[in-house]
Amino acid sequence: MNADTRVTAHSEAPGDSPAGPVGIDELIERVRADYRRVEAREAHEEARSGDALLVDIRYQALRDRDGLIPGALVIERNELEWRLDPSGSHRVPEATGHDRRIVVICNEGYASTLAVESLHALGLHRATDLVDGFQAWRAAGLPVTPVPTAG
Repeated sequence: MNADTRVTAHSEAPGDSPAGPVGIDELIERVRADYRRVEAREAHEEARSGDALLVDIRYQALRDRDGLIPGALVIERNELEWRLDPSGSHRVPEATGHDRRIVVICNEGYASTLAVESLHALGLHRATDLVDGFQAWRAAGLPVTPVPTAG
C-alpha cells in the first residue's frame, strides 16, 4: 500500500481541538470557564464551617519552605485522584461522597486548576480551587503553621 492509498483514522489527542492543539494558557482558561473558583477568605470560611475540605497538593519542598494550612489535608498531586475518589480502594476517610465540597490548593493556582478538571471527571462536581493558591492564602494573613524541622 502506498502513501496515497493508506487509510488512517483520526482521533483527537487530549487538548486538541478541530483547529489543532491548544497551549497551556488556553487550556487553563477553558477549564476555569466550567466552574467558580474561590478566594482565600471564602475558602477559609467554608473550611471553618465544615462546608469544605481544603486539600493542599503542593510538593514537600514548598510545604517545608512556606508552611501548612491548619486543617488542610495534604495529598501530593500524583496521588490526588486515588485518594479523593469516594469509590476508590485507596481513598482517604475524608472522601465521603461525590457531593463533598473540595477546595484544591497549589502554590499559585495553576496546577490546582488542572487537578480540579480531573476531580470533575471523577464526578466530584463540587470541587474547586483557590485563586492564586497558597500564596494568596498567606498574603491574606490567614493561618499558616510552620513545618517542624528535624533536629
